Amino acid sequence: MGRLLLALLLSLMCLPAWADEVEGPRVQGETFEYATGGQTYQGYLAYNASDDEPRPGVLLVHEWWGLNDYIKHKADQLAALGFVALAVDMYGGGKVAQHPEDAKAFSSQVMQDWPSARARLEAAMTALREHPAVREDRMAAIGYCFGGGVVMNMALAGMPLEAAISFHGSPTQVVTNPQPFDGLVRIYNGQDDSLVDPEALDSMATALTEDGADVRVVQYPGAKHAFTNPDADRLAAENELPLGYDAAADAASWQAALLTLDKALNQ
Repeated sequence: MGRLLLALLLSLMCLPAWADEVEGPRVQGETFEYATGGQTYQGYLAYNASDDEPRPGVLLVHEWWGLNDYIKHKADQLAALGFVALAVDMYGGGKVAQHPEDAKAFSSQVMQDWPSARARLEAAMTALREHPAVREDRMAAIGYCFGGGVVMNMALAGMPLEAAISFHGSPTQVVTNPQPFDGLVRIYNGQDDSLVDPEALDSMATALTEDGADVRVVQYPGAKHAFTNPDADRLAAENELPLGYDAAADAASWQAALLTLDKALNQ
């Protein structure tokens, strides 16, 4: 018995350093309220509760469907990777559309009043920067579809971001007085996306470049609108919309976005 115990102790002493037990990310998600214009908005905040060091904040802007489980899942993913992610509520009260007509009405109302939309985004950014888990010196924004259009316009407006990342975003310009922006802008689009006007996309990229942004547009062959959303095929069938999930484009664009966040926020 003594020899066995000695052998066990010796084997433990020889374990490599990486064999030490390390606590992995413990993602915590919670409702995050902020207010502007006399209205309260209910976003979704995700962060690593195991981490006691402040981390960069990332704003997430949802698709035209609203603050649903899809965008919350993206926030959780970012939290597990070392960011503090706030999925904003652009419609108020955490409202979610159940039909494309409602989604179109909700998103159009926001984009037709950019000053109010900007005020909501600024309120969310201020509240996020004040959170104790956030390193307040750097921040990025990511948007999907409707949200992609929002973050492109945020950059065009010169809002204080290090990076603006759009996935299959609507490139409609609503900012009437563009301001300088020296951050990174990455636009990931499906080459077969019939809902994104190529001329509008070129115009947006040009305007951002003229504002001083480091702009890169990536087109994924064969990818349709909403290519990052695993529910896209179901939504397409239920609503007769030209959507489609593309696993390869989803993985490639996500990896590219993470590299952009690392460059903009950690280096």
